[in-house]
Amino acid sequence: MDITKVSLRPVAMNKVCAIASIVIDDVFVIHDLRVVNGDKGLFVAMPSRKLPSGEFRDICHPINSDARQQIQDAVLAEFESEGGISAFEAAAAALPV
Repeated sequence: MDITKVSLRPVAMNKVCAIASIVIDDVFVIHDLRVVNGDKGLFVAMPSRKLPSGEFRDICHPINSDARQQIQDAVLAEFESEGGISAFEAAAAALPV
């Protein structure tokens, strides 16, 4: 698996710093990954939907920890190259309400 593109956009949602989209092998895209500033640092959360029970379930997710780590590394590397937390917090604050 090769992550060939990562796109990020700032958001102002609790601990979520950015929403990411990734392209895999130039043929498959995954939207709505979340860059979260959690208690133990930054991590990437998979796209999910809310069930009628109130629980959230991932829409798509990696099958193994190596694939998860590859996705997280690619997204967080792009996040840092675009300025990191401070840049995305500033951009989110400038968004229209």
